[in-house]
Amino acid sequence: MADEALSAGAVARRLGVAVTTLRTWHQRYGLGPSQHVPGHHRRYTPADLARLEIMRRLTAEGVNPAEAARWARQAPDPVSARTPRPVRSTPARAGGGATIPVRRAGPVARGLARAAMRLDAEVISETIARSIATDGVVDTWDRLLRPVLVGIGERHAATAALIEVEHLVSRCVSAAFAAVVAGCPAPAGQPPRILLSCADEEQHSLPLEALAAALAEVGVNHRMLGARVPVNALLDAIDRTGPAAVVIWSHTRVTGDPAQLSALLGAPRRPLLVIAAGPGWPADSLPAGVVHPGGLAEAVSLAVAVRDSLDRSAAS
Repeated sequence: MADEALSAGAVARRLGVAVTTLRTWHQRYGLGPSQHVPGHHRRYTPADLARLEIMRRLTAEGVNPAEAARWARQAPDPVSARTPRPVRSTPARAGGGATIPVRRAGPVARGLARAAMRLDAEVISETIARSIATDGVVDTWDRLLRPVLVGIGERHAATAALIEVEHLVSRCVSAAFAAVVAGCPAPAGQPPRILLSCADEEQHSLPLEALAAALAEVGVNHRMLGARVPVNALLDAIDRTGPAAVVIWSHTRVTGDPAQLSALLGAPRRPLLVIAAGPGWPADSLPAGVVHPGGLAEAVSLAVAVRDSLDRSAAS
């Protein structure tokens, strides 16, 4: 995303909406340009554009415009999670040989990839913990862990090797996220409002663990069900706990059957928000009212908005 402020026409082209739609969102919902230079038209900042992207995504997926605007306004600054930060190199150790391709992910990711090839659990864990402490869970996932995990997957697909590397790195990542959750206990007396679950037969739970850690980091209480949750079991959990939002993760099209989402929408205690996270869901054929976030940062923003909305309702 560009750093400079943008005109209404430029924003409309980026979002694929009409300028009149932007004016409506500004007048009705307060999602207007915030940069003001005397003698010039107001301009949209990167933060304005990021919130409008949430608004466009939610309305396109069937969420009521007023509700979508409320979530977009309440979301933490979506730009900050994507702002590049200085990277710190990881001290190299002898040995290791070939490494894992991480493209342009930076020296920290390259150091992590080298440690992974050496099966050096100590350095892997230290690198992840240091990144979380410095940059937070979302940046650590997007800028460090995802490039390395994708690189391992690509190398495995090409050579059928690195299963042991994937298992070790996954264990270290899970332990790091579990430490974040343990170190950020939920406020006393606050019931979990967000239910996290993998889709039926979905075994790739690391992204869901990343979301759990990111929610704990910002003080959003949650319940984690984990991998391979059958629809009936998920519906039972919803009925017993009454979550405000349910996040269901699918990594591949094999597990991303939209019928699972329809079942949630038809539940007697239907959640306020159903979030279909992950690349396994067919974004063009999701049931109306289901939100498909573009990444971890947006999923966290949506969960925070739900939490804040419930807090305000309870206080009024």
